[in-house]
Amino acid sequence: MTGVLISRNPATGDAVWQGDIADAATVAGALTRARVAQPGWADLALDARIAIVRAFAARVTAARDEFAAMIARETGKPLWEAAQEVGSVIGKIDISIAAQAERAGERSQAMPFGRAVLRHRPHGVFAVLGPYNFPAHLPNGHIVPALLAGDAVVFKPSEETPGTGAMMARFWQDAGLPDGVLNIVQGGRETGVALAGGAIDGLLFTGSAQTGMYLRRLFAERPEVILALELGGNNPLIAWDGDPAAMASIIAQSAFISAGQRCSCARRLIVPDGARGQAIIDALLAFMDRICIGAWDERPEPAIGPLVSMAAADRARAAAAELAELGARVLKPLATPVGRGNAFVTPALFDATGISVPDEEIFAPLLQIVRVADFDAAIAAANATRFGLAAGLLTQDRRLWHVYARRARAGVLNWNRPTTGATGSMPFGGIGASGNLRPSAYYAADYCAYPVASFEAEGVSAQSQDWPGLVS
Repeated sequence: MTGVLISRNPATGDAVWQGDIADAATVAGALTRARVAQPGWADLALDARIAIVRAFAARVTAARDEFAAMIARETGKPLWEAAQEVGSVIGKIDISIAAQAERAGERSQAMPFGRAVLRHRPHGVFAVLGPYNFPAHLPNGHIVPALLAGDAVVFKPSEETPGTGAMMARFWQDAGLPDGVLNIVQGGRETGVALAGGAIDGLLFTGSAQTGMYLRRLFAERPEVILALELGGNNPLIAWDGDPAAMASIIAQSAFISAGQRCSCARRLIVPDGARGQAIIDALLAFMDRICIGAWDERPEPAIGPLVSMAAADRARAAAAELAELGARVLKPLATPVGRGNAFVTPALFDATGISVPDEEIFAPLLQIVRVADFDAAIAAANATRFGLAAGLLTQDRRLWHVYARRARAGVLNWNRPTTGATGSMPFGGIGASGNLRPSAYYAADYCAYPVASFEAEGVSAQSQDWPGLVS
């Protein structure tokens, strides 16, 4: 061990959890335990693995209030939102069981000689690197499919939310998961580097594009390692026509829910130039005044909480200052609310029409406006990004939706709904710099097991009749 890791409530600075930081030797030990435990876990009947996964869901259900409080205290998100995350953790179980059966199950086909059979086998040992914005739901979306497939897991939570990860590991232990099948290592970058560089068969990561690029380079000469990356996006939302007040509510939820700390949050708002676009902006400005900001347990409940840390808020302020220096017009500033700590920021709206700004994800409640002359220009502006995770269109015109659905570059594409809307019963992921085309959610079963195709005959029989050119 190399020190102590402490997580803090970003609203107050109070310590929430502390524990030892895993050094390289500790990480190697966790990987060894996983490697030893994995064959026995894979040899268990699928029904036995499913029973333990369901027991985990029951344990989470029994402790859902305690779990939600831990998530809220570490992330700063309001309690209502943390409770929704716990619900997603529980709901993921049945979804993952169904996905495993559909996408990674077994099937056979009769052949003249016998049968052709498709089976799926686990890769072995997976490393899971968790994010802080959904510290339970997102790593759970990797861990559950991996365990169902028969893989063992070494899980490193975000250093911002170690307590949530530790609680998840405790629930798995209480559910009867055999020792060594799920191992947790706590720490920051050095712990993650040690885990990624260890003896793993796959790495499942949700986080920043910068870290994703590092991982791609790290595994350039290790093609045998499965790498599933979900890396966020500079997501566009085209608001074209409709009731401005209704559109404003969808835009605000797209951009500002979770204090802008969702990878699918809208970062760029594209509107028609002129009076129609201005009416949308005016309605959005009015709606933004209704967004209450507060700590996780305040009453009445806030709409959003702080960013995950003061450092995250400082990065957001620096990004906002850079936009202003580049010429973006500040319609609402990214400010610290009166009487709040430095981790709190207010939702911000900048008009970036006609200027060149960095194509980067600002992980905060900051939305940039781009005004365009026509719908073709709107699509071009939406697609003018190296990312491709989420996008959306607000319009009453079905024809425009079908045009955009054909031309948009995004893995999640919503019509008259917030860009943050997604369901675990469908795939989730993006193209370009948003990932490596291994979508998660329902499709996580695809990267947790590999297919094995077999020709099978009950007896040994001569094959010479099928081989021309043989001498009698």
